Amino acid sequence: MELEEYKAIVEGVLFASGDEGLTRKKIGTLLEISQKELNDILEELKQDYESAQRGITIMDSHGVLHLTTKPKHAPYYKRMIDSPGNTRLSQAALETLAIVAYQQPITRIEIDDLRGVKSDRAVQTLVTRGLIEEKGRKEAIGRPVLFGTTKDFLIYFGLTSLSELPPLSELKEAENLEEEADLFFGNFTATDE
Repeated sequence: MELEEYKAIVEGVLFASGDEGLTRKKIGTLLEISQKELNDILEELKQDYESAQRGITIMDSHGVLHLTTKPKHAPYYKRMIDSPGNTRLSQAALETLAIVAYQQPITRIEIDDLRGVKSDRAVQTLVTRGLIEEKGRKEAIGRPVLFGTTKDFLIYFGLTSLSELPPLSELKEAENLEEEADLFFGNFTATDE
Protein backbone atom coordinates (compact mmCIF):
# COMPACT_ATOMS: atom_id res chain seq x y z
CA MET A 1 0.00 0.00 0.00
CA GLU A 2 1.26 3.52 -0.75
CA LEU A 3 1.82 6.33 1.74
CA GLU A 4 -1.10 8.39 0.41
CA GLU A 5 -3.51 5.49 0.91
CA TYR A 6 -2.26 4.91 4.46
CA LYS A 7 -2.70 8.61 5.21
CA ALA A 8 -6.27 8.46 3.92
CA ILE A 9 -7.04 5.41 6.06
CA VAL A 10 -5.53 6.99 9.20
CA GLU A 11 -7.53 10.17 8.57
CA GLY A 12 -10.69 8.09 8.07
CA VAL A 13 -10.31 5.98 11.20
CA LEU A 14 -9.54 9.07 13.30
CA PHE A 15 -12.63 10.78 11.90
CA ALA A 16 -14.77 7.69 12.51
CA SER A 17 -13.51 7.39 16.09
CA GLY A 18 -15.07 10.78 16.89
CA ASP A 19 -14.63 12.15 20.40
CA GLU A 20 -13.10 8.90 21.67
CA GLY A 21 -10.07 9.07 19.38
CA LEU A 22 -7.58 6.25 18.95
CA THR A 23 -4.19 5.34 20.41
CA ARG A 24 -1.18 4.94 18.14
CA LYS A 25 -1.10 1.26 19.11
CA LYS A 26 -4.72 0.75 18.02
CA ILE A 27 -4.14 2.50 14.68
CA GLY A 28 -0.98 0.43 14.10
CA THR A 29 -2.93 -2.74 14.82
CA LEU A 30 -5.78 -1.72 12.49
CA LEU A 31 -3.39 -0.97 9.63
CA GLU A 32 -1.08 -3.89 10.45
CA ILE A 33 2.01 -1.64 10.39
CA SER A 34 4.86 -0.90 12.79
CA GLN A 35 4.85 2.08 15.12
CA LYS A 36 7.77 3.55 13.11
CA GLU A 37 5.72 3.37 9.89
CA LEU A 38 2.73 4.87 11.68
CA ASN A 39 4.81 7.73 13.10
CA ASP A 40 6.02 8.53 9.56
CA ILE A 41 2.43 8.53 8.28
CA LEU A 42 1.27 10.74 11.16
CA GLU A 43 4.12 13.21 10.53
CA GLU A 44 3.12 13.45 6.87
CA LEU A 45 -0.52 14.03 7.85
CA LYS A 46 0.46 16.71 10.37
CA GLN A 47 2.48 18.50 7.67
CA ASP A 48 -0.52 18.31 5.31
CA TYR A 49 -2.77 19.80 8.01
CA GLU A 50 -0.38 22.70 8.62
CA SER A 51 -1.38 24.07 5.22
CA ALA A 52 -3.58 27.16 5.31
CA GLN A 53 -6.06 25.34 3.05
CA ARG A 54 -6.82 22.78 5.75
CA GLY A 55 -9.24 23.34 8.61
CA ILE A 56 -8.40 20.33 10.76
CA THR A 57 -5.39 19.00 12.60
CA ILE A 58 -4.35 15.96 14.66
CA MET A 59 -4.29 16.46 18.41
CA ASP A 60 -2.52 14.09 20.80
CA SER A 61 -4.28 14.14 24.17
CA HIS A 62 -2.59 11.87 26.71
CA GLY A 63 -1.65 9.32 24.06
CA VAL A 64 -5.03 9.39 22.30
CA LEU A 65 -5.13 10.92 18.81
CA HIS A 66 -8.10 12.99 17.66
CA LEU A 67 -9.01 14.89 14.53
CA THR A 68 -9.91 18.39 15.64
CA THR A 69 -10.44 21.85 14.26
CA LYS A 70 -7.57 24.32 14.21
CA PRO A 71 -7.47 26.55 17.30
CA LYS A 72 -6.75 29.65 15.21
CA HIS A 73 -10.20 29.30 13.61
CA ALA A 74 -11.97 29.26 17.00
CA PRO A 75 -13.63 32.69 16.57
CA TYR A 76 -15.48 31.38 13.51
CA TYR A 77 -16.66 28.25 15.31
CA LYS A 78 -17.88 30.38 18.22
CA ARG A 79 -19.72 32.64 15.79
CA MET A 80 -21.34 29.59 14.18
CA ILE A 81 -22.46 28.19 17.53
CA ASP A 82 -23.69 31.54 18.80
CA SER A 83 -25.59 32.46 15.64
CA PRO A 84 -29.32 31.92 16.10
CA GLY A 85 -31.18 29.77 13.66
CA ASN A 86 -28.18 28.21 11.99
CA THR A 87 -29.11 24.53 12.33
CA ARG A 88 -31.89 22.22 13.29
CA LEU A 89 -31.79 19.62 16.02
CA SER A 90 -30.39 16.35 14.76
CA GLN A 91 -32.43 13.17 15.04
CA ALA A 92 -30.13 12.03 17.87
CA ALA A 93 -30.65 15.31 19.74
CA LEU A 94 -34.43 15.11 19.28
CA GLU A 95 -34.50 11.52 20.57
CA THR A 96 -32.36 12.48 23.55
CA LEU A 97 -34.51 15.54 24.28
CA ALA A 98 -37.68 13.42 24.17
CA ILE A 99 -36.18 10.90 26.58
CA VAL A 100 -35.05 13.62 28.99
CA ALA A 101 -38.42 15.39 28.81
CA TYR A 102 -40.40 12.25 29.62
CA GLN A 103 -37.99 10.48 31.99
CA GLN A 104 -36.36 13.34 33.93
CA PRO A 105 -34.35 13.45 36.03
CA ILE A 106 -32.20 10.98 34.11
CA THR A 107 -28.49 10.20 33.78
CA ARG A 108 -26.59 10.09 30.51
CA ILE A 109 -26.01 6.34 30.99
CA GLU A 110 -29.77 5.80 31.36
CA ILE A 111 -30.31 7.84 28.19
CA ASP A 112 -27.72 5.65 26.41
CA ASP A 113 -29.53 2.52 27.62
CA LEU A 114 -32.87 3.75 26.28
CA ARG A 115 -31.44 4.89 22.94
CA GLY A 116 -29.13 1.91 22.55
CA VAL A 117 -26.26 4.18 21.49
CA LYS A 118 -23.97 6.73 23.11
CA SER A 119 -25.59 10.11 23.65
CA ASP A 120 -22.62 12.24 24.76
CA ARG A 121 -22.72 14.57 21.77
CA ALA A 122 -26.52 14.93 21.77
CA VAL A 123 -26.54 15.69 25.51
CA GLN A 124 -23.76 18.26 25.06
CA THR A 125 -25.67 19.90 22.18
CA LEU A 126 -28.83 20.13 24.28
CA VAL A 127 -26.92 21.56 27.26
CA THR A 128 -25.20 24.10 24.99
CA ARG A 129 -28.55 25.11 23.51
CA GLY A 130 -29.98 25.52 26.99
CA LEU A 131 -32.72 22.93 26.49
CA ILE A 132 -31.51 20.61 29.26
CA GLU A 133 -29.39 21.19 32.35
CA GLU A 134 -27.87 19.44 35.33
CA LYS A 135 -30.54 18.86 37.97
CA GLY A 136 -28.34 17.26 40.61
CA ARG A 137 -26.53 13.99 41.15
CA LYS A 138 -27.94 10.50 41.49
CA GLU A 139 -27.32 8.72 44.77
CA ALA A 140 -25.39 5.88 43.16
CA ILE A 141 -21.81 4.79 42.60
CA GLY A 142 -19.92 7.61 40.93
CA ARG A 143 -22.77 10.03 41.62
CA PRO A 144 -23.68 10.55 37.94
CA VAL A 145 -25.21 13.84 36.78
CA LEU A 146 -28.99 13.94 36.48
CA PHE A 147 -30.40 15.92 33.54
CA GLY A 148 -33.75 17.62 33.14
CA THR A 149 -35.35 20.15 30.84
CA THR A 150 -35.00 23.90 31.32
CA LYS A 151 -37.37 26.85 31.27
CA ASP A 152 -35.99 27.59 27.79
CA PHE A 153 -37.20 24.12 26.73
CA LEU A 154 -40.73 25.03 27.77
CA ILE A 155 -40.54 28.39 26.00
CA TYR A 156 -38.99 26.87 22.89
CA PHE A 157 -41.81 24.35 22.53
CA GLY A 158 -44.55 26.74 23.65
CA LEU A 159 -45.38 24.93 26.88
CA THR A 160 -46.21 26.45 30.24
CA SER A 161 -45.35 23.25 32.16
CA LEU A 162 -44.23 19.68 31.58
CA SER A 163 -47.79 18.53 32.24
CA GLU A 164 -48.65 19.89 28.77
CA LEU A 165 -46.44 17.27 27.12
CA PRO A 166 -48.61 14.76 25.25
CA PRO A 167 -49.21 11.73 27.50
CA LEU A 168 -47.36 8.57 26.65
CA SER A 169 -49.23 5.31 27.01
CA GLU A 170 -47.73 2.60 29.19
CA LEU A 171 -45.14 0.95 26.97
CA LYS A 172 -43.09 -2.15 27.59
CA GLU A 173 -40.33 -1.35 25.10
CA ALA A 174 -38.20 1.79 25.27
CA GLU A 175 -38.13 1.83 21.46
CA ASN A 176 -41.87 2.55 21.38
CA LEU A 177 -41.40 5.32 23.95
CA GLU A 178 -38.91 6.99 21.66
CA GLU A 179 -41.17 6.59 18.62
CA GLU A 180 -44.14 8.16 20.40
CA ALA A 181 -42.04 10.99 21.78
CA ASP A 182 -40.57 11.56 18.31
CA LEU A 183 -44.08 12.03 16.99
CA PHE A 184 -44.46 15.00 19.33
CA PHE A 185 -41.02 16.53 18.82
CA GLY A 186 -40.98 15.72 15.10
CA ASN A 187 -43.80 18.20 14.58
CA PHE A 188 -41.41 21.01 15.47
CA THR A 189 -39.30 22.13 12.54
CA ALA A 190 -37.05 24.15 14.80
CA THR A 191 -34.29 26.20 13.29
CA ASP A 192 -32.11 26.07 16.41
CA GLU A 193 -30.20 23.01 17.47
